Amino acid sequence: MEKSVDQAVAERLRSLRVARGLTLDGLAEISGVSRAMISRIERAEASPTASLLARLCSALGHSLSAFFADTDKAVPLLRRADQPVWRDPESGYLRRAVSPGGTGSKVDVVEVEFPPGATVRFPDPSPGRRQWQHVWLFEGRMELTVAETVHRLEAGDCLYMNVAEVRGFHNPGPERARYAVIIDLDRLPDP
Repeated sequence: MEKSVDQAVAERLRSLRVARGLTLDGLAEISGVSRAMISRIERAEASPTASLLARLCSALGHSLSAFFADTDKAVPLLRRADQPVWRDPESGYLRRAVSPGGTGSKVDVVEVEFPPGATVRFPDPSPGRRQWQHVWLFEGRMELTVAETVHRLEAGDCLYMNVAEVRGFHNPGPERARYAVIIDLDRLPDP
């Protein structure tokens, strides 16, 4: 029987926390997420929002892409049916990890479907965190707030940015937005 997304998130979070030698209290302290919430996520009793999961990943020295990557399988082809999919329970955005894991590639590709009117806000920047990415919009419109600047993207536009400076994503249009996120993993800090 295949495990649920919540169970996979729970197991991955717990294994990363333990690998870093952190207690629940320790992760709570460096992430700003309550110990109770982390415990609920690790027991698969709660689905983390995109913002909350980003805070936990940042505290653990990982990107969201690295969090969802299947590093057990080093194969060059990852079929669409096998690509990990996660839906943010708050905004409804759907995140698909397109890149095969375990290949050692310095580039990660993610596909996102962002519902009309949806918004995701991210916490304050993490000190010293530098990860760069492109957001390439295929369909719809998006507003990305990076530092103090709001970038309005139309289909075909591509924005390059430091992830630590991203404050929010918003779809102002009446239709879904679909875009690719291309992440430069080579510019991640050492965990």
